[in-house]
Amino acid sequence: MPALLQRLRQRLTARDHGLLVLRRAGRTAIVMPGTFALCDQVIGNPEMALFAAFGSFAMLMLVGFGGPMRQRMQAQASLAVVSSLFVCLGTLASQAAWLACLAMAVLGFGVLLAGAVSSVLAGASTSLLLSFILPVSLPGTASDVPDRLAGWGLAAVVGLFAIRLLWPEPAADPLRGKAVAACRALAARLRSEDEASPDHEQIVRDAHRALDELQRQFLTTPYRPTGLSASDRAVVRLVDELNWARRVIVHSLPIPDDSPNLAARHARIAAANVLGHGADLLAAPRTSPDALHAASAELRAALFALERDAADVLPPLSGRGPGNGTGASTVSADEPDDRQVTEVIDALEPSFRAHELAFVVGAIGDNIDAAARAERRTWVQRLLGRQATGLPGTLSAAQERVSAHVDPHSVWLHNSVRGAVGLALAVLVANLTDVQHAFWVVVGALSVLRSNALSTGQNALRAVLGTLAGFAIGALLLLPIGGDTTPLWFLLPVTILVAGVAPAVISFAAGQAAFTLELVILFNILQPTGWRVGLVRIEDVAIGCGVSLVVGLLFWPRGAGAALNTALSQAYTASSRYLAAAVEFGMRRPGSRPASTAVEAKRQAVRAASAARRMDDAFRQYLTERGAKTTPLAEFAMLIGGVIGLRLAADTVLDLWERDGGQAFGEGSAARPTRLPHAQLRHTLLRRTWQVTDWYDDFARSLDGGRPVPRSLDQDADADRALVRALREDLRDKHGIASATAVRAIWTGDHLSALRRNQPTLVQPVLATGLAHGERAPD
Repeated sequence: MPALLQRLRQRLTARDHGLLVLRRAGRTAIVMPGTFALCDQVIGNPEMALFAAFGSFAMLMLVGFGGPMRQRMQAQASLAVVSSLFVCLGTLASQAAWLACLAMAVLGFGVLLAGAVSSVLAGASTSLLLSFILPVSLPGTASDVPDRLAGWGLAAVVGLFAIRLLWPEPAADPLRGKAVAACRALAARLRSEDEASPDHEQIVRDAHRALDELQRQFLTTPYRPTGLSASDRAVVRLVDELNWARRVIVHSLPIPDDSPNLAARHARIAAANVLGHGADLLAAPRTSPDALHAASAELRAALFALERDAADVLPPLSGRGPGNGTGASTVSADEPDDRQVTEVIDALEPSFRAHELAFVVGAIGDNIDAAARAERRTWVQRLLGRQATGLPGTLSAAQERVSAHVDPHSVWLHNSVRGAVGLALAVLVANLTDVQHAFWVVVGALSVLRSNALSTGQNALRAVLGTLAGFAIGALLLLPIGGDTTPLWFLLPVTILVAGVAPAVISFAAGQAAFTLELVILFNILQPTGWRVGLVRIEDVAIGCGVSLVVGLLFWPRGAGAALNTALSQAYTASSRYLAAAVEFGMRRPGSRPASTAVEAKRQAVRAASAARRMDDAFRQYLTERGAKTTPLAEFAMLIGGVIGLRLAADTVLDLWERDGGQAFGEGSAARPTRLPHAQLRHTLLRRTWQVTDWYDDFARSLDGGRPVPRSLDQDADADRALVRALREDLRDKHGIASATAVRAIWTGDHLSALRRNQPTLVQPVLATGLAHGERAPD
């Protein structure tokens, strides 16, 4: 026996990190029998007792809000208010079958889609659905509302005290802790490189280890799209941004003290400060953000100085006359040779790498600041999905989040439609078949409905088998007990505890068996009928499982894996178009850019962000989907990182060209004018952009089965030479001063080159795993 208990303990701690499931099950095992006994034995109201029992189950077992205790209590109170309203609405809608079916469809869709706006309501979607399913499945009238509401309200009030007093969960977030460690490790690496630390190699290894642990934690954490708050989503975005920052740092070289690129050195130091102060704020989001804000301002100043001073290190080009400062060429026909082209590109390489690093670290700092501001919101703001101060307005933010998922390929939309139709169909079938306990038909559909038909069918089989096992155990228990309910009161809390822990620690079927046994005991206490309760439970759950299987086959037979392929394809396409729009915007001088160019760039930015949000939700749905993963998670993570890099490059290019010369360089900025990019420069940069974006468009189509995987583009030395030739007029004028156009154009070309270099890292995992449906395009 001790050895068995030891094995069970090891299994529990391995599968239930932080014992969160055990905490919820333990609280429910205490509260649910207590409220049930109070209503049934003391008050003598069976209907009130039934709603008190299932209210306790919904408020304690099916939901677990995170964060500080104050936030949990506020979220729990919000759930109590909304679910009580649903009890009233469900009772009123239960009087007619057609009304019950329609109400279940409308409310089910609204609750499931609510995750796009409010993290508090979305995180409790199953509890909210149960608060409507129970009353709408049990026909009643307006006179039944007080008893039902009293039972549910009692459970809600007692549940608040239980969450606060009975073994409360710690507020720690493992993913957030890993992100804090990764930020500090990257900051230490940047400082050690520029300070020539003797422990540099060990610091580099520690940084790689911290980033690897962050990625591993993300891939093994059961995040669901409906369970993330605004702050949690910001932390999840940090995973990709920090990994992209590591890629940039790996391709960067340390800058010594005697380097002419001191502005690049200062930018790297400022980036390290942002990472360090960002880690402090991420670890304690309710502290003052002033240190991070000051470091971010320092980083922005370093970016401007970097752009202002970058041209000072450019070597002179021979074989050309002075410029006239108007953009008209007065150069000789001599072309720059390969050596001169290399010198120009190499001279700007350190500053470009520093600029690339500074921009992605700036995005990381902004993301951390947004996460901290989201943490500081009031409970009313969280409930309503309101944005934190300084972020987009509530209405616009909610509209943006919802519109991102009003797309035929959105996993969130799929789940909302499928769930609503499945539950409504279960209510309709329960009413038409006139089963004894219609409630269990709907709960059976709710409990086994999953993200694809194969998984739904497997869960349906497990649900029926588990129900059979629970019925058999219940029959064996009830035969010797007979009509005496006293032993059942002692068995009830034990079965509740096992029913709560078994799905996570043992299996889904074991959880169904324990849940069936719990219900057999519960209903035999209310109305002793022996083993027949279990037999009715098998019939009703089998009907509900059949409904869920039909809905799964009709609405989403391929599951989240196929949806993730589509979401990836759309994200690459949208990000590619955003990059093209950003470069096109930059090829016009400030003041001469038509409004349509700026509007198009912003429109494409919004579309890219929406596609990335759908991709993120599809990936997290894929993580939680049952069954073997045909494609390694690390390969998907690499492809998602490619989307992040493409969007960051577009963001950087747009930011680079959005600033006028005066905004970038401050006092005396007229010495570095931003000239109108002439036709040769426009043609050169746009041609390079179209080459890169066409490749990413082809790659996107290959992910969705539209064409073979394209061959990676080779680096084009002729393109570099053409770019330098097009910029000769801007590299030095007759006063020896370079314009801002030169630096910005070369850095834009560098971003395009970086996206070229990243292509093999995207093609190889696709070919190795067969993720795309087509073969590789011929060389």
